[in-house]
This record gives sequence, structure tokens and C-alpha cells, in this order.
Amino acid sequence: MLEDVKRALRAVVMITVTPFDGAGQIDGPGYRSVLRRTLDAGIDVVTPNGNTSEFYSLTAVERDQALALTVQEATGRALVVAGVGYDVRTAVDSAVSARAAGAGAVMVHQPVHPYLSAAGWVDYHRAVAEAVPELGLVCYLRSPHIPAGALAELARVAPNFVGVKYAVPDPVAFGQAVTVVEDAAGADRLAWICGLAETWAPFFWPVGAEGFTSGLANVTPELSLRLLAALRTDHNAARDLWRLLKPFEDLRAANGSADNVTVVKEALAQLDLCGRTVRPPISELPAAGQAEVAAWLKAVSSGS
Repeated sequence: MLEDVKRALRAVVMITVTPFDGAGQIDGPGYRSVLRRTLDAGIDVVTPNGNTSEFYSLTAVERDQALALTVQEATGRALVVAGVGYDVRTAVDSAVSARAAGAGAVMVHQPVHPYLSAAGWVDYHRAVAEAVPELGLVCYLRSPHIPAGALAELARVAPNFVGVKYAVPDPVAFGQAVTVVEDAAGADRLAWICGLAETWAPFFWPVGAEGFTSGLANVTPELSLRLLAALRTDHNAARDLWRLLKPFEDLRAANGSADNVTVVKEALAQLDLCGRTVRPPISELPAAGQAEVAAWLKAVSSGS
């Protein structure tokens, strides 16, 4: 089972959006409709309750609801990797709930704490891993201060640690981490995922990435899957697709990624797939940003 999870992660790992209705509640039909469209396109790994899902804006009840909607739609079609986090007790309880709901793995968000040690990082993830030994565990590594040795130690103490979602924008450090862990634990011990989406995937690929995360796949799943195929086989095609997709990702990355989720929801709204509503502390795009999204969708429609 864990080997199956590891193999599945070497792919496009889509982070679901969480549509809201007019009353500000989770739009269940909209959620399932957007997700179903991506599954129909061929996406076979989905992460509810990730950052593109507005994880930190959802209540515990809403996170459970989003996970349930995902499992209902994706069972038999895709691996569900449930996002978990906050304090260690909440992360453990969420992982146990994810197992009960039918998820196949959990993605552990970077611990939110002003003081973070490498040993404490390992302990945090180990606690989650030990609570759900049947589930694969993916760490979401966002801090450049967590050394490769911590990953190797977690691989040693947590047999169900199966993947790294590496979201530090440093391909050199990523390649070094892959080398350290593979030297310590074996070449196939972990699945290595570029956690910085389509923009960074081509730069992480030569030094060990085998998959990448994507919020864009909610909008144009076919293009994300084409990029994955090209990264595996055709450098020139990957470069051309990267150039096509990068303007959208640049919009998401602007202003310290303030519009990371907003741009995705704006595109989905313009495609009449769900509403554009987001929750504070993020906000909807102004008219100029909406026009940029429209221009990109038009360019992709004519150029893809």
C-alpha cells in the first residue's frame, strides 16, 4: 500500500480549491464539480486542505467537510492526500480523521511556530506518522532552516514517511537534500515533489523531482498533465509549456503570493465553474487583475 502511494505521488499533485457559496459556506456541489472536471482530465492525486484550499481560513468542521467531499468524488479515481497541521495534537487528530474518512495519505503542513528546531520538526512529523501507520505521510517543507539530515532522520524513524513536498525555492539545496537522503536511506525511499508548482518544476527536475504540486490544475488540468509528460520525455516541449503557463503563475506569485489562491478562483469564476469568493486575510482581485486573468485564459485557449 505505501509503495503504491509513493508511486502515485510521482505525478501532478493537485491542491483543491474550496469554493464558497453566497452565504460564505463551502459550496459542496461547486466543490465536487470542479474536482470531477480535473479527475475526468486525468489528475490522479488530489490534496484537500492544502494552502490553495485556504487551509488556514477553514474551521475544523469545514476541513472535515472538504475532505469528505473529496473522498466521495475521488474514491476509485485518485489518491487523496489530506492536509493536516496546526498544533501537534490537532495534526494527529486530523490525520486519524483522514484515515477514517478514506484518505490514502496525509500531507503535514509546515509547523506554524516562531521557534522551530530540526529535532522538533522530526518529532512533530513522527507523532503524526505513528498515529496513522497505515497512511503515507508527506512532509511539506517550506523552511530553508530544516536540514537534509532531518529528512533522513524522519525516513529512519517513520516507515510510512513516503514523500517530500519541497517548497523552498532553491533547486541546489533540493538536489543536495535528495543526495543526502538517498545516501542514508536508499534511492527509492521517498517520492520527491516540487512543491512550488509549474514555475519551478523544470528546474527541480534535473536534480531529483519526480512530480510537482499544482493549483493551476484546477483550471487547466490538461496543460499541467502535458507538462508532467514533457518533463519526463521532451525538454523542448517542457520549455514551451513552461513559457505558456508561467504568466499565470507569475500573477499568483506577485506581492509575496498574496493572490496565490485568488487568481485560481478568479480563473474558475471566469470559466463559470465556481464563485470567486475568498476569505480574509486574502482578498479578491481588482478589475485590472481580473483583466489579466481573462487575457491569459484567452491566450491559452488560442495557443494550447
